[in-house]
Amino acid sequence: MNTIFLIGLPGGGEWILILLAILLLFGGKKIPELMRGIGKGIKEFNNAKSSIEEEIKVGMKESEKKNIQDAKE
Repeated sequence: MNTIFLIGLPGGGEWILILLAILLLFGGKKIPELMRGIGKGIKEFNNAKSSIEEEIKVGMKESEKKNIQDAKE
């Protein structure tokens, strides 16, 4: 049961090993391209998230207006 708690986020040494493995796999020239791609992906995700939030807000406002009009009738 206690072994479940041993699985967690990597510490300092593990991060160094992960970064070295990435450097070996992709090479020094490919890392900036990789980071640029990740940055673009995050930006697109945030844009999509904000547009969906805006659509939900507009839909809620339209629904409220319809409910108010139905209540008046």
